[in-house]
Amino acid sequence: MEYYDVFKKLQAARQSADPEVVPLKIAAVFSPPAEGNKDVQQIQEDLPQEKEDNRHDPEGKKKALKTIITDYNKRYGTNHSINNFDLYYQDVQQRIKDQQFPNRDLPRKGEEKIDVTIVVDMLLTGFDAKFLNTLYADKNLKHHGLIQAFSRTNRVLNATKPYGHILDFRDQQENVDGAIAMFSGAQSDRAREIWLVDKAPVVIDSFRKSVADLREFMKSHGLEAKPDQVNNLKGDDARAQFINRFKEVQRLQTQLDQYTDLTDEQCGQIEQTLQKDDLRAFRGVYLETAQRLKEQQGKPDGAGGPTIPEVDQLDFEFVLFASAVIDYDYIMKLIAKYSGQDPKKVKISREQLISLIQSDAKFLDEREEITEYVRSLTEGEGLDEAAIRIGYEQFKTAKQAQEIENLAQAHGLEPEALATFVDSILQRMIFDGEQLTDLMAPLDLGWRERRERELALMADLVPLLIKRAHGREISGLNAYERGGA
Repeated sequence: MEYYDVFKKLQAARQSADPEVVPLKIAAVFSPPAEGNKDVQQIQEDLPQEKEDNRHDPEGKKKALKTIITDYNKRYGTNHSINNFDLYYQDVQQRIKDQQFPNRDLPRKGEEKIDVTIVVDMLLTGFDAKFLNTLYADKNLKHHGLIQAFSRTNRVLNATKPYGHILDFRDQQENVDGAIAMFSGAQSDRAREIWLVDKAPVVIDSFRKSVADLREFMKSHGLEAKPDQVNNLKGDDARAQFINRFKEVQRLQTQLDQYTDLTDEQCGQIEQTLQKDDLRAFRGVYLETAQRLKEQQGKPDGAGGPTIPEVDQLDFEFVLFASAVIDYDYIMKLIAKYSGQDPKKVKISREQLISLIQSDAKFLDEREEITEYVRSLTEGEGLDEAAIRIGYEQFKTAKQAQEIENLAQAHGLEPEALATFVDSILQRMIFDGEQLTDLMAPLDLGWRERRERELALMADLVPLLIKRAHGREISGLNAYERGGA
């Protein structure tokens, strides 16, 4: 109750001082005094702390919980009450789990999510949400209770969340050591090594070695260890080696990003090893190189040649290069800020903005369009976010129409007919061979020549369809992705 009140007052003060501050969405759950309510009694079966708390000042607990639920209803447009606590509790759980969805895919564009949930006993056991990444512990825990509570954060999500993160305010190192020894069985002598990640200095040392390995690799190919030199690597084998080396650099950087207790000296060591601007530029060239190599996976090397083992065995780990903070909405806001800034007082340059876009895997399918759009803008033009969004959609529509027209001209087709063919595929997410036959019919070709022209068209069209599908699978397209049927 005290924590909830402190958050509420601090956030109100910050918003009052700066209207642009976006407050964290805070929720709190603890069970009310049961007072004969069978649903609440059922919930409380495994909540000894909450049962005990409710023996003391039950009316004060009810009043606080009513205030919390009222605030919740205002924020989310819900109608929960203390009398139907179970429905409120289920709603909180669902909003935590909604973190798995990108904001742009949700009806309220992320407003339905929760950032921080304050709990007593609830959600510490039996609740699983992979997007929970940090537990702030201000409660004495031990044995299985400690392990279960810590494990709420330890559901591995992907390479961007390699482990859970615990901030302990109770100095419980002895309890932690005892619990992990108890639950490590025959390997209790290696308990800390099994359960806990390396200290920051160890990871910093590994980071230095991986960056040194990348630099040595570039040097062995007669190149400087700079992002703009990666495109000068000769051969797919060398590019594949770059992919593997830089992926390790990024993996360790991602791990270092998890630490909240790095000293200024340690931050300086990391920056000195690989400066942020260079890291971002390397990320961009990694994504560009990886995307090109990924398109080659499983395809013949030339006409009927063998596959390239170094490329075919690559694991690209695109998720390592996707920021949880930088999404489409964030970029649109940033472009609007760029457009509105005084050219004499530049806060973000055009090149910095483009570098940010190109270094994030979420924009792989649109990086070319967004980059070209940013280059087309006039700095200081003063467009607001709505105008930026409309302008970008118009720019993208015009560019896509031009792509179709160029393809149509190259293959002797009517642009309108080809556009209709492409739109039909993307609307149904199904490739229809009969529609392809109908598209080619006006050319009046023999079957052999028609087949050759179909394959030539699809060789150009497949990359465009995959790009516009944004990761969704187009049924029936697989035969053409693999070099033709």
